[in-house]
Amino acid sequence: MSRTSPTRMGEKYANRDRAGLDALLADARVGHFAFAVDGQPNVLPSAIAKDGDGILVHGSTGSRWLRLLATGVPVALAVTALDALVVARSAFESSMHFRSAVIFGSCALVPEDQKVAALDRVTEALIPGRLAELRTHSAKELAATLILRMTIDEWSLKVSAGWPEDEPADVAGDAWAGVLPTATGFTAANAAPDLAVGIAVPDSVRRMLENRATGYSPT
Repeated sequence: MSRTSPTRMGEKYANRDRAGLDALLADARVGHFAFAVDGQPNVLPSAIAKDGDGILVHGSTGSRWLRLLATGVPVALAVTALDALVVARSAFESSMHFRSAVIFGSCALVPEDQKVAALDRVTEALIPGRLAELRTHSAKELAATLILRMTIDEWSLKVSAGWPEDEPADVAGDAWAGVLPTATGFTAANAAPDLAVGIAVPDSVRRMLENRATGYSPT
């Protein structure tokens, strides 16, 4: 059996839609990179950004784990989005709506002549429109930053959706059932204590606050 084939309930959750994988990666801001060192498991949580057919990850040049990933060791990346809680009439049938992917590949350093563009891509993925409000990267900052691109060699996507699947006897009972979509977004723009007087909240941040909504349907 392939490592990307679900071992159970594949007919319910497995999804081979590459567009669905791309949508999850576009929504995600954090991924968990798993790899082995001297036979021991390691997990590195990090901000991620989809970049064409690959995934960008960045951090300090002092990061032992990033330097290891840059050597091309095999890596697995887990990305999950929680979309809703399924409130069934029994604890057994209660569950979640989720989109979850495990991606297998390897990482390589982004070439120096592409480094600025890659870092800009990460900034825009995290806060769309922010790049236009910032100064350019300094030479010191660029020298202190590693940015890697992970290939997507193999992948597995699971998607859970739909309504509670209660037994007929439970449906006939008096317990409530339904779906609770999660709300995504940001609730406040808390200014830094050393922010100069008169600097307004920028457009990129205001849009992040205004976009707080679920936009989610159970079906």
